[in-house]
Amino acid sequence: MPYSAKHKTDVRRRIVEQARILFNRDGFAAVSIDQLMAGVGLTRGGFYNHFSNKEELYAEAVASFLNGRGKAWREEAGVDVENGGPETVRAMIDSYLSPEHLKDVDGQCPLIALPSDVARGAPEVRAAYGSLLQAMSWLFENNLPKNHLPENSPEKRREKALALSALCVGGMVLSRTLDDAVLADEIREAARNSALNLLGAGD
Repeated sequence: MPYSAKHKTDVRRRIVEQARILFNRDGFAAVSIDQLMAGVGLTRGGFYNHFSNKEELYAEAVASFLNGRGKAWREEAGVDVENGGPETVRAMIDSYLSPEHLKDVDGQCPLIALPSDVARGAPEVRAAYGSLLQAMSWLFENNLPKNHLPENSPEKRREKALALSALCVGGMVLSRTLDDAVLADEIREAARNSALNLLGAGD
């Protein structure tokens, strides 16, 4: 009896989620298709029923974070993407640059999970990574003040949103990379404080 379309969709979703976790832990190059499929109880041959290659899966795993683990994480943090205002920006900064997020390697945002893999990746991988960064920047930009003061013009809001994104992602990338836990915490806290100060300017 052939599998239903729902079964195939469910299997694909399991593969994508397993891939997201393994790529977060070990990076793109270190994760084999055999290892990945064994993690969901399937054989290597089943992989090609869903994906042409590992790059296609990597791109989908990065993209899946936004409405999967990322959505749950935003809800836990009290981040209202559409209408939260500056309080949502603060909640996003606090949660993103938190010790809990740094320790949650499996659930960590793909933007900070070995971005050098993405820089060397296929165009679809870089496009998925870029879309995730654009979503973060849009969240910031959409929830910054929209009054007519010069410091809150559309151009300034976009500039601030990009700077906030860079502080969040960059601070966590460095914190994750360093073996010195004290220095890692100092960098994470410095990025958080700088982001909150930037948010406060012109609010």
